[in-house]
Amino acid sequence: MGKVAIIGVGQSPFVRQYPGSIRELAFDAFQTAMTDAQLVTEQIDASVVCSAPEYDKQRSPAGIFAEYLGLNPQPTFYVESLCSSSSTGLKLAYSLVKSGLHDVVAVLGFQKMSEISSSESQERMGRGADIQWESPFGTMMPAYYAMYAQAHMAAYGTSPDDLALIRVKASTYGQINEMAVYRKPVTFEMFADPENRMTGPVANPLRVGDCCANADGSSCVIVASEEKARAWCQKPVWILGLGAATASVNLAGRDLFTGLAAAKQAAQQAYDMAGVGPAEIDVAEVHDCFTIAELMAYENLGFAQPGEGPELIRSKATYRQGSIPVNVDGGLLSKGHPIGATGGSQIRTIVLQLRGEAGDMQVKDPAIGLVHNIGGVGLYGNVTILGR
Repeated sequence: MGKVAIIGVGQSPFVRQYPGSIRELAFDAFQTAMTDAQLVTEQIDASVVCSAPEYDKQRSPAGIFAEYLGLNPQPTFYVESLCSSSSTGLKLAYSLVKSGLHDVVAVLGFQKMSEISSSESQERMGRGADIQWESPFGTMMPAYYAMYAQAHMAAYGTSPDDLALIRVKASTYGQINEMAVYRKPVTFEMFADPENRMTGPVANPLRVGDCCANADGSSCVIVASEEKARAWCQKPVWILGLGAATASVNLAGRDLFTGLAAAKQAAQQAYDMAGVGPAEIDVAEVHDCFTIAELMAYENLGFAQPGEGPELIRSKATYRQGSIPVNVDGGLLSKGHPIGATGGSQIRTIVLQLRGEAGDMQVKDPAIGLVHNIGGVGLYGNVTILGR
């Protein structure tokens, strides 16, 4: 079978509270991607809808979207893997096209987090852990990642200042990303001021500034066969490598707490499939739900050896002009995190980078990009490598 390409991408602005319905939210990204690909709905053979259903009031949103977007009677599929849902959706779309079952598949990720209260959202996040053995004890996402931060600090001497530098970088690019929720400047000095909101304690050592915010948003990625991509698209972006792995839901079943084993395994699979290594990645999007998550990603992806991730941010190697630019769209820390849409948004960023269409966020002449998307606390790990 031939290669598989991405021929269109779209994203809604990520916002704290979207005023419309979920079908209207999905339309925002779908319309943009269809315009980008210069397609009409009849040319979409199938769709994959991605979200975390515990946040949705609508049961089976895939059916609602297919009707609203004019995609009936083509088949639609629903995919869920927590925060990595839409990169999992991309893998399904790739498989559908690579197998020859379909020529063109739309991957649509969404989440309207504002449909439920903040306390309800936290309770549902807690249920991402084992509801028998862990979540009844009050575990929440910040607390889980705080344990990883403590382990990294104990093992390697990583400091809260290193984490603050990651948030400062995120703000540098979030300010110029029109799709981001948080576009205010964040300076290192804010983390030294005990009166500043950024220093508010969340789960030691994580502070408010170390955590991403919930958001409402949608993303859309259109995947096509090589034949269709070459016929219809002037700048196809090829899917070179896909890696996916899982880890024990219960942290008691894990033996690594300075990184995410699923991310390391998924990265190796993707590198092997693409025939490249970490040194050949020109730009990356990583799942920075917390600052420590980005730091661990540097090491899990092979951009730095274990314990050496802090040096990348201290030296600004992960800035746009650095040796390995990471999250130069502001990442989740600035864009916000509409769970089902996040992976698609990351993929969109890398596609725009490889096409040279990222505007003020553009990295110089990238040929290969990587997307690292994590579901839960390293429960699911997806790594995607794209090339022009």
